[in-house]
Amino acid sequence: MAHRTYESDAVRVLWDSSLCIHSGICLRKGNGAFDTRRRPWVDLEAADTATVVAAIESCPSGALRYERLDGTEGEVPPVPTTIIPWPDGPLMVRGAIEVTDRAGNAFTASPRAALCRCGESGNQPFCDLSHREAGFTDNPLAPRPDDAAGPSDISDEPLA
Repeated sequence: MAHRTYESDAVRVLWDSSLCIHSGICLRKGNGAFDTRRRPWVDLEAADTATVVAAIESCPSGALRYERLDGTEGEVPPVPTTIIPWPDGPLMVRGAIEVTDRAGNAFTASPRAALCRCGESGNQPFCDLSHREAGFTDNPLAPRPDDAAGPSDISDEPLA
C-alpha cells in the first residue's frame, strides 16, 4: 500500500492508502485540494491551509493526517476516546489511538481510525469496506447514531 507525503510552507499532509475507506469527505470538504482525477491527487496550493486541515480532520479512517509547519498547533485528539459503531459498518474510533499487534508493535497512532467489525476485511484490524459485499448488518435493536454522533457525510457509495 502507498504512503505519500505532500508539503507546503504551512502543512505536511501524510496519506496511508491502506487505511483509506474512500468516504470522499476530503474531496467534498477540501475545496479542490484533493482530487482523485489528477496526479498527484493532493494539491496544497488549491485551497487555504485551514480548509485542508478541516478536510483532513474530517477523514473518518485516519488515512489522512497532517503536521503543521507554520508553528500553529496540530490536531488535538478528542478526550475522552470514543468508539461509535457506524450503521452496518466499521467502528469509528476518535481520540488518542494507538493500534498495536499482539507483540505490542504499533500499526498506527492517529486521532482517528475505522476498525472492522464484520470480520471480512483483508486489512484487519482496519475496515476496507468488505462489509458492503459481505452484507454485514449490525444489531437492528441498537440505536442509530444521529448527525452529532459521528461523521454524517460518509457516503454508502464507494468512489470510482
